[in-house]
Amino acid sequence: MTHQNDHSGGKKVWFITGASRGFGRVWADAALTRGDKVAATARTLASIADLKEKYGANVLTLELDVTRPDQVKEVVAQAHAHFGRLDVVLNNAGYSLVGMIEEASADDVRALFETNIFGALAVIQAVLPLLRKQGAGHILGVSSTLGHTTLPVIGYYCSSKWAFEAIHESLAMEVKPFGIKVTIIEPGAYATEFGSKESLKFAAGLDIYAEHKTQFAERLKNTEKGDPAATPQALFQIVDSGNPPLRFNLGSHNLPLVRAAYAERLAIWEEWESVSNSAQGNSK
Repeated sequence: MTHQNDHSGGKKVWFITGASRGFGRVWADAALTRGDKVAATARTLASIADLKEKYGANVLTLELDVTRPDQVKEVVAQAHAHFGRLDVVLNNAGYSLVGMIEEASADDVRALFETNIFGALAVIQAVLPLLRKQGAGHILGVSSTLGHTTLPVIGYYCSSKWAFEAIHESLAMEVKPFGIKVTIIEPGAYATEFGSKESLKFAAGLDIYAEHKTQFAERLKNTEKGDPAATPQALFQIVDSGNPPLRFNLGSHNLPLVRAAYAERLAIWEEWESVSNSAQGNSK
């Protein structure tokens, strides 16, 4: 039985990682409120137990640490067996590493990529055989404006999102023939718990950068942040669309930032174009 004709208004089955807080929680709640079914996962069941109390049989709560590939496979299979299908797979689990490029240890960076990249990959690789069999499905990956631009102090987080973007862009091309869609959700700054201690890890600091980091923290604190409660309808428009975008800016601040970043890149490439061309040689 396929669900290729699932269209706007059809009830969907979601699989969501990182459903305990932030966007994962907001979107799980919103999907359940509109009558969809959700397999909500988090590292501790207690953090999502209230979803079960509130939404009953429409929600399946599962403990999942995305850095454990065997557990990912098991939990994805359990969710699929429970609901009979998965329509929307939302890779939302992630955190930010705070530290200058010089400060973070290789272990800090590996741990970041274990969650932000390898965790997402484990979910993707576990769901693809099931979605292919269905002949339909929509993979949503939560990236960031920082998948296109960068900031100091959280450069490694930015790097994880640049990798995330490339993986999903390639994935979209690879799975299109099977009727599977891919969308990268790119939020700007939002008033979620992403800035909380649970969503940040700190590299050991060097004194020389202390002032710079203090200024950066102040700047972030004063950044205007979007309202997470305003986001679900936009997300629903994407999952209900027959032709969803590969990339979607969440919020109004992203496009001007990305536009400026690409304009600057193009200007520099063009300024150096003659030097670039001179390095081509005359190969036939």
